[in-house]
Formats: sequence, structure tokens, C-alpha cells
Amino acid sequence: MPATDGKNYSPDDFRTARALVVFFTCNHCPFVIGSDEVTRDTVERYRDRGVAFIGLNSNSENTYREDDFPHMVKRMEEHNFPWIYAHDKSQEVASAYGALRTPHFFVFDEERRLVYTGRGVDNPRDATNITTNDLERALDEVLGGKPVSVPMTNPIGCNVKWEGKDAHWMPPEACDLV
Repeated sequence: MPATDGKNYSPDDFRTARALVVFFTCNHCPFVIGSDEVTRDTVERYRDRGVAFIGLNSNSENTYREDDFPHMVKRMEEHNFPWIYAHDKSQEVASAYGALRTPHFFVFDEERRLVYTGRGVDNPRDATNITTNDLERALDEVLGGKPVSVPMTNPIGCNVKWEGKDAHWMPPEACDLV
């Protein structure tokens, strides 16, 4: 997939990482915007420990024009986020992962087994009210060689904007995960 840094990325680009965090994000969602700095802190805390992070924008640009690739590039230039930000224009990756919301995090261990999926934090819209950081707990456990104690939580955020669907449409199989 093309990324805002001008490169294209595939899973092979992350093969040496001790853990891989793939997260679905976008440019406009208030839950993403509200938790961007928390995500930044997490990336900065864990990347030197061998964790790779890639954010994927799978939203239809026909639903929210500000989610198109040029706006992704502009957002990264303005905020200088420390993760790779790639465009899943076809929405194939979001569909394959079962991505439901922005943000929605997927953590893979060194063997690329999915060990956690769900929210990053319990209050992504307002970082001042965060009491639980599920993403960091999962990363601490994975890097510590322990099983992830809570492998799934409900993602909290805006729904993924699917091409040709109403802005609030969710797949019929989407429901509370836990």
C-alpha cells in the first residue's frame, strides 16, 4: 500500500519487528484526533523495543473528502506522527481484518499471530479521561513473553466509512465483540 512517506509497504517490510501494531485510523474522526497524542506516546515508548506501527486509512474518500490521500499527506506533514500512514483505498485490508472503527488496533506477536484486537484506550475522544490503556497492556505482555490477558476489547470510535454505503453503515456481522 502507498504511504504518506512516498513508499509502498507490504507485510515483509515488518518481518524483523518483535511485534507489529496495525491500526485503522483516518483524518477526520474525533476519536482518532482525541487520541492521536496518546498513540504518539505509545509508538515512541515501544518502537525502540522492536515494535513496528502502521496506521491504515481505509475510509472512502467519497464519504469524507478529508480522508483522501492528499489530506493524509498533509496531516502527516502537519503533525509529524511517528508511525507509517498508509492508504487502503480498495478497503481490502480493512475487510480482511474485520476493521470496524477508527481507531481499531490489531497487535501481532513475533510469529505474526494476532494476540490483541480492539481499542487503544478506554476514552479515545478525551485523553484527559483515560483510565485504561489496553494497547500498552497488550504490548507489555507480548514483549514480556506472557499471553495477552485481555485479547479482545470493543473498539471505540467512528465506524469505517465503506465505499458506496451510508456514512453510518456497519457490516451486518458487526456487533459488540465481547
